[in-house]
Amino acid sequence: MESKQQKVEEFLEKDRLASLGGGQARIDKQHESGKMTARERINTLLDPNTFVEIDKFIVHNCSNFGMDTKRFDGDGIVSGYGKIDGRLVFVYAYDFTICGGSLSRTNANKIVKVQKMALKMGAPIIAINDSGGARIQEGISSLAGYGDIFYQNTISSGVIPQISVIMGPCAGGACYSPALTDYIFMVKEKSHMFVTGPDVVKTVTNEVVDKEGLGGASVHAAKSGVAHFVGETEEDTLMMVRELLSFLPSNNIEDAPFIPTQDNPTRNNEKLDELIPEEPSKPYDMKQLIEEIVDDRNFFEVHAAFAQNIIVGFARLDGRTVGIVADQPAYQAGVLDIDASDKAARFIRFCDCFNIPIITLEDVPGFLPGCTQEHNGIIRHGAKIVYAYVEASVPKITVITRKAYGGAYIVMSSKHTGADINFAYPSAEIAVMGAEGAVNILYRNLTDDEKKKTVAEYEKTFSNPYRAAELGYVDEIIMPSQTRMKLIQALDMAQNKVRSTPAKKHGNIPL
Repeated sequence: MESKQQKVEEFLEKDRLASLGGGQARIDKQHESGKMTARERINTLLDPNTFVEIDKFIVHNCSNFGMDTKRFDGDGIVSGYGKIDGRLVFVYAYDFTICGGSLSRTNANKIVKVQKMALKMGAPIIAINDSGGARIQEGISSLAGYGDIFYQNTISSGVIPQISVIMGPCAGGACYSPALTDYIFMVKEKSHMFVTGPDVVKTVTNEVVDKEGLGGASVHAAKSGVAHFVGETEEDTLMMVRELLSFLPSNNIEDAPFIPTQDNPTRNNEKLDELIPEEPSKPYDMKQLIEEIVDDRNFFEVHAAFAQNIIVGFARLDGRTVGIVADQPAYQAGVLDIDASDKAARFIRFCDCFNIPIITLEDVPGFLPGCTQEHNGIIRHGAKIVYAYVEASVPKITVITRKAYGGAYIVMSSKHTGADINFAYPSAEIAVMGAEGAVNILYRNLTDDEKKKTVAEYEKTFSNPYRAAELGYVDEIIMPSQTRMKLIQALDMAQNKVRSTPAKKHGNIPL
């Protein structure tokens, strides 16, 4: 009969071996490729000494293709819970040192277990992906595991924040769990996501492309919009995850963390009075305005490289988290197109899910014209922003800085689509269209001199915020230097906002 000491020693040895995953040789190989192991990633992400691992000794039960001789404790997933900035989070990480991090039925069960725990406890869940995909030796069982994970992703959507961190390959069906989560992080030159790999692409379409060109971080951050954030290194990326979570509540019932600031809520910034150019066609950088008005100039941008004609991200005003949606006159004049519409609508809906007030900074000349946009469905995509803003029941505050033309004016959180407070700068131009375009339609046969005079008259009549203010569509005209104070006052007023809507299962957003 084993003594107590022998049992302890046996446990310690089993625990040590389980912690090595696929073994020291494979750990060394992971390090040689410039990547951390699953446990190293988790320990880097979480507060020190807070990770509690569960299901550490689970093994698969597959015997096909000699798999009964390839059993490792944990089976390729490290899962559990811990804390970030003292707040509970759940986490699971694919362990590439065991069977290439492939998904088995057993480790799918591990993932679903922590997904359900996170939902039950009302805490964010973070997935760290580094996987060769479904474990082929298990056939349909591994595919069924993906389906169970997708199901839980969907059930948890809008209830707890879900974050995916891609730190290696993520291919085939595996892509759809990250795609169902709220935010995707990738690592430059280390992460790759694609539904079909380069070899299949070459076979089917004759296109020759490598992994980086097909589904690297830069592709998904700038072109497809699949990735929201890209880090230079794994450590940088994990620190970005921590920063994102600092802006978010743990679930859809709680408020986001309040972060006290020394930044005066009544602070004026005279720089802003000079920011908007007198010439309507001259660009300026909306990010300068954002940074000047938010607490401590700290703006955490989301989707920075994608659809740069619109800006979205998180900041704080007097310690409270806000979501910011802003047109960017410095990129394509801030025009709305298909990608910008999708980017803004998705962000608005996230903020509404988690009770985060939405600040809209508007300088928009309209929707991008052209056959490409029309044929690819700008009407359908543009409708997403309308739907998202109208549906959102959180406090919504809009500042019109300059142009607010036509349908784009209506779309960008106007009073008509449910904004609570609408401000405008004296430089605001709220009209159906710009003066020159309007005159060209209304008075086609004027001489050049007559046209100039008529344009000036139109500008005096319509290219200002006063008509909208007379009708109550703008609540207050403010100086740019007052923006921070006015936004904080409005947020304070609207913090207990309640809105009732007709009972329904859910709406039918124009996807």
